[in-house]
Amino acid sequence: MKYRQLGNTDMRISEISFGTWAIGGSWGSTDDDTSLEALARAIDAGVNFFDTADVYGDGHAEELLAKATKGREDEIYVATKFCRAADIHDPAVYRYESVRAFCEASLRRLGRERIDLYQVHCPPMEILRGGEVFEVLDKLRAEGKIREYGVSVESVEEGLVSLGYPNVKGLQFIYN
Repeated sequence: MKYRQLGNTDMRISEISFGTWAIGGSWGSTDDDTSLEALARAIDAGVNFFDTADVYGDGHAEELLAKATKGREDEIYVATKFCRAADIHDPAVYRYESVRAFCEASLRRLGRERIDLYQVHCPPMEILRGGEVFEVLDKLRAEGKIREYGVSVESVEEGLVSLGYPNVKGLQFIYN
């Protein structure tokens, strides 16, 4: 496996990551034993970066990642996303109280004390341009709840706006 530095963070991640949308169970029937076996095989092959979201199987994918990475939290990096479980157009969804609640729920499901890369999950452009969500994420980072943060976007324009905020460390484009 080859590894790369994730931007200017201290995380050295595998060039191949494992996305957990399908194992969450939202796209049809899944088998947890098969999903856990797939996660274990990926880890054995050197994959150390896993992408998930609170809405993948209503948190089930995060729970599976917790099982697969238990005891290896210092060597396996997890990126998870938030906000799609609510009305993404409601500015209250991006306020401190809401984002902290999303974060703490993900931390419980992941069995971790800190999320390595916490990503806003395809928010509307007006949320990105407003920038308040990034102040909230800065606060969660200062509290030690998240290591770094980023944005999952659907367009180049959204990505460019996001990169205008200095502490955005990850940019994920939808490609599936």
